[in-house]
Amino acid sequence: MSPSAPLDALVVAAGRGTRLQSAEDTAPKQYLPLGPRPVLAWTLLALAACAELRRIQVVIHADDGPLYAAALDTLPPALRARLAPPVTGGDTRQASVRLGLEALAAAGSAAGARDGHQLEDGGAPAFVLIHDAARPFLPLAVIERMLAAFADGHEAVLAALPVHDTLKRANSGGVATGTVDRQGLWAAQTPQGFAFPRILAAHRAAAAAGLTGFTDDTSLAEWAGLSVKLVEGAADAYKITTRADLLRARADAARVPAGLPQDASAMTDWSAYPDIRVATGYDVHAFEPGDAVILGGIAVPHERKLAGHSDADVVLHALTDAILGAIADRDIGAHFPPSDPKWKGAASDQFLIHALDLLAARGGKVAHLDVTIVCEAPKIGPVRDAMRERIAEICALPLGRVSVKATTSERLGFTGRKEGIAALATATVRLPAGQDEA
Repeated sequence: MSPSAPLDALVVAAGRGTRLQSAEDTAPKQYLPLGPRPVLAWTLLALAACAELRRIQVVIHADDGPLYAAALDTLPPALRARLAPPVTGGDTRQASVRLGLEALAAAGSAAGARDGHQLEDGGAPAFVLIHDAARPFLPLAVIERMLAAFADGHEAVLAALPVHDTLKRANSGGVATGTVDRQGLWAAQTPQGFAFPRILAAHRAAAAAGLTGFTDDTSLAEWAGLSVKLVEGAADAYKITTRADLLRARADAARVPAGLPQDASAMTDWSAYPDIRVATGYDVHAFEPGDAVILGGIAVPHERKLAGHSDADVVLHALTDAILGAIADRDIGAHFPPSDPKWKGAASDQFLIHALDLLAARGGKVAHLDVTIVCEAPKIGPVRDAMRERIAEICALPLGRVSVKATTSERLGFTGRKEGIAALATATVRLPAGQDEA
C-alpha cells in the first residue's frame, strides 16, 4: 500500500443482536450504551484513530436510522465529516457487506467527479477494512500491522489471534469425541482488509452464484482465490456477543480516560510519533453591540459580542493558528480570507477542523492544547469546563489534554479598557519521522 493509495473502512452494523437484549437493554447490541456513547460510536472512534483512513461507510438496518443518528451525535464533528451516508444492509452479513462495498464504489465515483479529479477506479478506495460494529476497542496497532501487510504486497489481510486453549470435538450429545490439534490454528477477528477491486469482485461473483454461506469475508476471499495474510490481532478487539461480553465492555469503557477509546486518547503509542512540535497562536477581536460572545465554541452571555467576519471566536482562531504553525502551513487568514463572503458569520469550529485535517493528512496527532483568554469580562471561570469539553469534542481529545486559562490585563490596554478580548494558544503536536520536508 503506497502512501497515496486511498483507504476506506466498512463497518457492518445491520444485525439485530437479540441474544443481548434484556428488559433494560432493548436496542440492537451495536446501539447499547457503553458509558457516554453507544457501542457503534466507540467502534467509529477507534477506526478514526487511523490517520490514513479516508472515509468510513456504515451499513445499518432499515429500522435503525434514528438510533444511528443518535450515535453520531456523541461523536466529534471532525469524525462525522469522514462518514459516508449510511447504507441499508441485506438479509445476511454477507449481503450487507456487498451492499456496503457497492456504496463505497458509488460514493467514490461521485466524490471524484465533484472534486474535479478521479482517483483509481473512479474514486473508489484502493484498499478497504471491513470491521464488525460490535468490536469497539480496536487498537490502532492492529490497523498499522494490516497496512504494513498491504505495503508488502498482500491483497487480503486478516487480524487474528493464535489459539492457545485446548480444543475438543464433541458429538450432538455434547460428549467429547477427540482433541483437535491447535498447532497452526488462529481465531479470526476484524478488521479484515482487502484490495478493494478484488473483494468487491469476489462478493459480486458469490452473489451471482447464489452462494450465501460464507462466515466471514476472508472465507469468501479464499473461495475467490485470494491468499490471506494473517497478522496479529489483539485481545482488546473482542466482539460483544454475550451478556458477559457487554458487561466486560462497560467495565473497559469506564476505565478509559475521558470516555475515549485507547487510540483516540492519552493512551496513544507516542513512540510512533517522534517528531514533537510546539507552536503558538494569537487572536484578538473588538466588542460590538450584542448579547453573547462565542468563546471556545460555546456562547457566553454578555452585554456585547465580538466583531468579526466569522463568529469571531478568538479561542478557536488562536488554536487554529497554533496547529497551522506546528505544521508550518501559513496562518488562518491564508486558509480562510476575511475578504471571502463564504466565511461571513461562519462557525469557527470548521477552521479548527480544517487545521486538524491538515495535521492528520501528514500522519500527525494533537498531543496537548493550551489557551489563555485575556479579558476583564465576561467571567471565564463559570464556563471554563464547558469550553474545555467543547474543544476536546472538536479535536477528539481526552479532557486531560485541553487546558483553558483566563487572566485580566490589570485594566491596562484595550482589554483592560473592556474594548475586546484576546487569546493566546499553544499547540503541541506529534508527527511520524520524516516530516521535515512536509
